[in-house]
Amino acid sequence: MERVDLPLAKLTLAQKLNLIETLWHDIIKDDKALASPTWHEEVLQDRQKALETGKAAARDWQEAKGSR
Repeated sequence: MERVDLPLAKLTLAQKLNLIETLWHDIIKDDKALASPTWHEEVLQDRQKALETGKAAARDWQEAKGSR
């Protein structure tokens, strides 16, 4: 596989976040090839329980990105 070099030091934080989002959306197109480790399910269940019991809160992703 050919290495891709990007001028990351020249990118703004917003550009870097956009790049991450773009890469992630491309990776998950083939979600069958992306296997999660078994411990992920436990973490997700713990986080869901924390949300349900009020021990954690969630925000909209766009809101979270803009809260710098």
